[in-house]
Amino acid sequence: MIISRIAKSLLVSAAFTLAAVTAQAEGIGASLLTQQHPFYNELAKAITAEAKAKNVSVEIAIANQDLNKQLADIEDFIVKGVDVIIMSPVDSKGALAAVARAEAAGIKVITVDVPVEGAKVSSYIGTDNYAGGVKAGELMAEQLGGKGNVAIIDYPLVQSVVNRVNGFKEAIAKHPDIKIVSIQTGITRAEALAVAQNMLQANPDINGIFGFGDDAALAAAVAVKSSGLTGKVKVIGFDGMPEAIKAVDSDPDMVGVIQQFPDQMGKLAVDTALDLKAGKDVPAEQPIVPGVYVKKQ
Repeated sequence: MIISRIAKSLLVSAAFTLAAVTAQAEGIGASLLTQQHPFYNELAKAITAEAKAKNVSVEIAIANQDLNKQLADIEDFIVKGVDVIIMSPVDSKGALAAVARAEAAGIKVITVDVPVEGAKVSSYIGTDNYAGGVKAGELMAEQLGGKGNVAIIDYPLVQSVVNRVNGFKEAIAKHPDIKIVSIQTGITRAEALAVAQNMLQANPDINGIFGFGDDAALAAAVAVKSSGLTGKVKVIGFDGMPEAIKAVDSDPDMVGVIQQFPDQMGKLAVDTALDLKAGKDVPAEQPIVPGVYVKKQ
């Protein structure tokens, strides 16, 4: 009788364990680059909201720009047996191993905002960053009247930023009287502020600064003011976060931002994950056209 009760208990326990694993396996794991940027906060909200609307579980892990943390988070998702992993890579090259591990375990991978270099994932969802960079370059040329010196605050580890900067350079190249005199890396807002100050000190004839993201652009605008150059340097950002939009409306040095739409990306990422789970074919790339926000007339 005692043995029978023990056996029954073990069977019940095993059933609960199996149910837990099965429930886990029906979910989505999302590894996002940071929670220190409004874009990724909006992306996380959109993923959570769409998962709730579609009645699917989602676990979000934040890498906070630490590749090792992201790799560990992906490994955790693999052990838990999620069906699909949504990832915004910290490092476009460094994340290659994580994608390979997931795919070896039979888990589909979707990248959002930042692609993984050298990996073929199930789908990439993100802003057409090259097109956005071109728009930023065209806006800068327009603001400068086709001539002047510009600088770029960069983040070369991330492929989406590489694409933005390449697009910007391509647009500027069509204006022979505009020269790019400095390109420096400034990942965080504090780093971007120091970089912008150094740029302006080394090149006092700079007329425009393109920040790879809104944080970099907002920092550049502060540097312009602290250097006594208000009204003399045009600053353009990339993201379209509320603080930057407000700055464009009220700050004479912030002349525009290229807008991304993280809400669309998050929703589409979850919908694509569910299509993959259902065995449907999905597009390899799903670009989202960026917008341009300038001062209200």
